Amino acid sequence: MSTIVTAHIQLDSEGIAWIDDTNTKVIEVVLDKLAHGWSPEEIHFQHPHLSLAQIHAALSYYYDNERQFDAQIERDLQEVEAMRAAAGESPFVKRMRTAGRIT
Repeated sequence: MSTIVTAHIQLDSEGIAWIDDTNTKVIEVVLDKLAHGWSPEEIHFQHPHLSLAQIHAALSYYYDNERQFDAQIERDLQEVEAMRAAAGESPFVKRMRTAGRIT
């Protein structure tokens, strides 16, 4: 991690924002907030290795760069959906469907 962006947040050589002194990307904290509606306190409870200051810094960085993060989240969701469609039905689901256990 080379560039310090703000207290507790650093950008790596690819421009990905990381919480300093951790192995946690800012987007991971953001996804916890967006997906689960977790407060900073709940995020801290779920990820005790992150301080509240680090969590608030990550959320602040997100709000300062919201459009870019939201666009990245949307691209990631589209990529996952494309991979899911390409993979087709799992062998387990096929067996359960054949056995009449699911419709």
